[in-house]
Amino acid sequence: MTVDTSVRAAERGGSGELRLPPRPRNRVRTALILLAIAAMTIATCIPAIGGVELDLGAIVRNWRNGADKLVQLLQPNFEFLPRTVQPMLETLQMAIVGAFVAAIVSVPLTLWAAKPTNPNSFGRGVVRTIINVVRSVPDLVYATVLVAMVGVGALPGLLTLFLFDLGIVVKLVSEAIDSADHGYMEAGRAAGGSQLQINRVTALPQTWPLFANQWLYTLELNVRISAILGIVGAGGIGRLLDERRGFYAYEDVSVIILEILVVVVLIELCSNALRRRLT
Repeated sequence: MTVDTSVRAAERGGSGELRLPPRPRNRVRTALILLAIAAMTIATCIPAIGGVELDLGAIVRNWRNGADKLVQLLQPNFEFLPRTVQPMLETLQMAIVGAFVAAIVSVPLTLWAAKPTNPNSFGRGVVRTIINVVRSVPDLVYATVLVAMVGVGALPGLLTLFLFDLGIVVKLVSEAIDSADHGYMEAGRAAGGSQLQINRVTALPQTWPLFANQWLYTLELNVRISAILGIVGAGGIGRLLDERRGFYAYEDVSVIILEILVVVVLIELCSNALRRRLT
């Protein structure tokens, strides 16, 4: 019996099934990593060394105020529901239009940002830099600046959602293209096709499911984000939510929250059904 045969026989159990050798474990290294993470977390909560000041005692001191607000939220005023219909429709319109326009613009930008579909390193670097800048600015900052530029209403919210969606789709899909196998593109180059022809005939058909998944994902996010953008006057249901909160009408706020929850769940169910049909 050779050495390899002896090893294989040792790795087989009494039942004759092939068993993999146990995975080596380094408990000391794991413990040190966990200890370092815990120490860093604790250090960020110590004001004396520049950490944030967490006043956990405020939860105990103000628990009654929080309990009162929670009781009001648990008593939704459904008579207020008809007034929320138009702002919610505006939110859905913003979400759909923003996702649709971002979907159109994201296709060429994604192909320019991915290395397999754009061998030009300079052009690829320019697109990636622009997308990174777009993604680095929080959506609430976009909304605040755009409200100051174009005024209160749905337009700044729509522009904010467009920029937000564009950054997400281009970033995620271009990285997926970079990490995928591209044998079909090599075949196109071997056949003498130009980069434009290769992208149109081979790359796009392979990446449509990726695009569709990200477009549906951004549509789900848009409804949630719209509720926040309304705080700075970017229209939609968020503006009504901020108005009722300012009047301490938490019964009305509760109705708006429930409505947003229902709409988000319905959109997620529809998008999941579409994803199943696309795969």
